[in-house]
Amino acid sequence: MKKEILINCSEYETRVAILEDERLVELYVERPQWERLVGNIYKGKIKTVLPGMQAAFIDIGFEKAAFLHGSDIGKESDRDDDDTEFVDEEAPADIVRKRRRAGIETVLRDNQDVLVQVIKEPISTKGPRVTTEISIPGRYLVLVPDDDHIRVSKRISNWSEKRRLKKLVYPLRPEGFGLILRTEAEGCDEDDIRSDIKRLQKIWVRLKKKSENMTPPALIHKEAEITTSIIRDIFTEDVTRLLVDNRTEYRAIMGYVRQVMPHLKGRVELYKGATPLLDLYKVEPEIEKMLDRKVWIKKGSYLVIDQTEAMVTIDINTGRFVGKEDQETTIFRTNLEAAREIARQIRLRDIGGLIVCDFIDMYNRENRRKLFEEFKNFFRHDRAKRAINPVNEFGLLEMTRERIRPSLTLSFSEPCPHCHGAGRILSRDTVATKIERWFNRARVDGRYKKFNLIINPLLAETLLGDGISRVNKIMKVHGFKINMVRDTTLPVQEFRVHEATANDEITEQYKA
Repeated sequence: MKKEILINCSEYETRVAILEDERLVELYVERPQWERLVGNIYKGKIKTVLPGMQAAFIDIGFEKAAFLHGSDIGKESDRDDDDTEFVDEEAPADIVRKRRRAGIETVLRDNQDVLVQVIKEPISTKGPRVTTEISIPGRYLVLVPDDDHIRVSKRISNWSEKRRLKKLVYPLRPEGFGLILRTEAEGCDEDDIRSDIKRLQKIWVRLKKKSENMTPPALIHKEAEITTSIIRDIFTEDVTRLLVDNRTEYRAIMGYVRQVMPHLKGRVELYKGATPLLDLYKVEPEIEKMLDRKVWIKKGSYLVIDQTEAMVTIDINTGRFVGKEDQETTIFRTNLEAAREIARQIRLRDIGGLIVCDFIDMYNRENRRKLFEEFKNFFRHDRAKRAINPVNEFGLLEMTRERIRPSLTLSFSEPCPHCHGAGRILSRDTVATKIERWFNRARVDGRYKKFNLIINPLLAETLLGDGISRVNKIMKVHGFKINMVRDTTLPVQEFRVHEATANDEITEQYKA
């Protein structure tokens, strides 16, 4: 597989596009107003400890307090020192180790100062999630203060290599620190590990000293910017080329690569062409389509992706595709193509949480099993943690995917001011009927006779009708005088009513 990294830099935005076989599969965006918090370390003050929830809320300097669950509190493990835990290191700040602990109220107290690290960005109405298990990621390993275990990435599948690395690292482990060997450590030698440990220890000493002199809430350590973290975590042996279109960023990347991974410096290139970099690789149209609800696949079939507060649903439709084989085979092939595109869209949009895919019904149990296996295989390059259930008899596949930040769809968009994110508004006929009921209530009260009705011009057309005005009927039945005022700035589904004499707004008085 051909894998490339494209970095596009501008004054207000930095974008990193990951291409696999010349198709966009991942996109990372950083803007000045989007402050990335994951990986940041703060000195905070505990606001509230909730024993019933086994959680605490911590002030780290933001409008919403950070959430700390009891499972994210660092403690000495109760395993033997010889035990080795193999963990996924791709999101090093998000290491959650479930241990047998006393209640949170025995460990934390209100107004206590505590050092925490963000493991999940604020999403929707929730504040950031934090852990007291500080971890500092490097190129080959993650340094874990106040720990004494050596762990190896799950993604290193060769057991003899796992044993070699553990044996290699054991004498190098600093006292009072745990080490997690990342996937990139595979095949590296003692000098690589030693220099990484030394560099990470310097970072820890510096931030520890800073935390002792700071009053909470305070930022103690900021995670690397997007380009540095991408180079550290994604720029590996399987990347054929890294292109960047900004000279300053190119120099910074080359400085880091020469220091940490000099054998890859020949793969870094400064793009100097006149055509914008992402236009040249046809990435811009793919980014534009990321917000589309409907995603076309091959031969006329398509996906419909809907994102809600609770979950994301993905529906598969055959569309115009009828196929040349029997119905079951046609449906299986459509589902297979859909599964491939679903995996790409989930990675590309960075969709997390609960995801339900509604595949076209297949009666053949073996076809459902094959689809499930292929679907899992399409995620083999996905760095996010996930759990995927088999396709059930109704054609539904449920999965969960790690969510540490809002999806790009939510980041790139904002709720519609008219429908407030629902995607639909009241029909004009429905609003017209609501207006009639409003005047019915005004008639019962009997205080007002003259009104100014302010509405959108489109709604006015509905009220006037084809020669039979609903407003005239209201005036005739109730003895009112109603003056319609057209306002193009008012949403179609809204209306306002003023008492005509004093021009006081009285809309709320007679709303249901």
